[in-house]
Amino acid sequence: MQSFSSRPSKILIVDDEKDIRFSLRGILEDEGYAVLEAENGEAGLELLRRNDVSLVFLDIWMPGMDGPQALERIRALNPQLPVLMISGHATIETAVSAIRSGAHDFIEKPLSLEKVLISVARALEFKDLQLENQVLRLSLPDRRREELLGESPPMLALRKLMDRVAPLDTWVLITGENGTGKEIASRHIHSRSPRVGRPLVAVNCAAIPEELIESELFGHEKGAFTGAENARQGKFELAHQGTLFLDEIGDMSVKTQAKILRILQEQSFERVGGGKTIRVDVRVMAATNKNLEQAIARGEFREDLYYRLRVFPLHLPPLRDRGEDILLMLDYFTETLQKDYALKPVRFDSSARRALLAYAWPGNVRELRNFVERMLIMHSGEEVSAAVLPPEITGCAAVAVYPEKTRGREGGFSAVQVGGAAGLAPELLAADFKTACSDFEILYLKEKLREFGGNVSRMAEGIKMERSHLHRKLKTLGIKD
Repeated sequence: MQSFSSRPSKILIVDDEKDIRFSLRGILEDEGYAVLEAENGEAGLELLRRNDVSLVFLDIWMPGMDGPQALERIRALNPQLPVLMISGHATIETAVSAIRSGAHDFIEKPLSLEKVLISVARALEFKDLQLENQVLRLSLPDRRREELLGESPPMLALRKLMDRVAPLDTWVLITGENGTGKEIASRHIHSRSPRVGRPLVAVNCAAIPEELIESELFGHEKGAFTGAENARQGKFELAHQGTLFLDEIGDMSVKTQAKILRILQEQSFERVGGGKTIRVDVRVMAATNKNLEQAIARGEFREDLYYRLRVFPLHLPPLRDRGEDILLMLDYFTETLQKDYALKPVRFDSSARRALLAYAWPGNVRELRNFVERMLIMHSGEEVSAAVLPPEITGCAAVAVYPEKTRGREGGFSAVQVGGAAGLAPELLAADFKTACSDFEILYLKEKLREFGGNVSRMAEGIKMERSHLHRKLKTLGIKD
């Protein structure tokens, strides 16, 4: 009655009664399952952290951390892990409570052989179906995941380059600031390549600890190191005949870079703790937000690896360099997030749209999407105006609506009256956007501070800004309250 996964399922029994653990172990091992035991909740959680467990038997009544408390911790560690609660003092209320708390099933003691095996088979089948569903969702063509939005000249030119390189097996190095969509660019290329029916395996090189990256990339054999109780395929094997996307390649250590270079050149490797040579056929795409040429000069990145990866370079422009796309993406994210979360329709009015166009978007497309999601959740009306936008956005946008009188500070810029209407000094118009925003922000905050007599609390209330945020802002800009 094994699960249909490719390796034997490992089951953890957490129960303070030794006889129960002994009986369950015998039943499960006779069916071919690997079994771990723990006599209390704390020990069970420690085993979960160190092992790839497929199912947990969890007693409700235990000294110290009881079953419901342990269940809550297990759900936090692995929300998809099925847990079968067991108890010799069960009531209907106990069973219902366990299921509502996230248990997959409830089994009453004394344990029935048939009931145990049926519950295990159903729980593992449910787990496999969840996994299969996730894989199917990832493999289905989802244009929102694969498309780089934008109709500005830089984006049209970029898509033309991606469509040209996609049908080839050419390796691609994607550069750009955080949030510009480097992984989406890799999906765009993969979805238009002959390898589209094979996996696209993404690896975040910055997120994997140095001591684990070899195992993550190349896999390991059973017993290769403490805790390696089963052989495991690495990302290179999983990407065989598909595409391997090495994200944040600039954060990989020089030591690991040397090993990556050899594998990229030979398309073969050995698992950690193994001697068998494994050959793979992978197309490699890499991405970074760092200047690799500067990293090479500092000795932080191998020059030979850089030129091995940089067969076809692509650079994703920041959002501030393609302002035509801001409103297009604003409307797209607003529409799709409203549908995804079943939220009521909300629109951004002309004042809000002007403010968003004036903002620099340092977090790029990711920041814009997160901003839209936050506004849809927090805003209760049908229309979003500039008045309710966060201060970090309106702080820069306000230069377009400065009051109709001259204010200034020594060495800075000032607003001047032009033809009876508010205008901007030539010095301000001649400055770059970042400098203009910075100067206006200092000018505005100093004036407001004078207006409120140096009282930061009243000022924060008056300009609709959180006091702690305002205090940090004044300190950062060197403005004394």
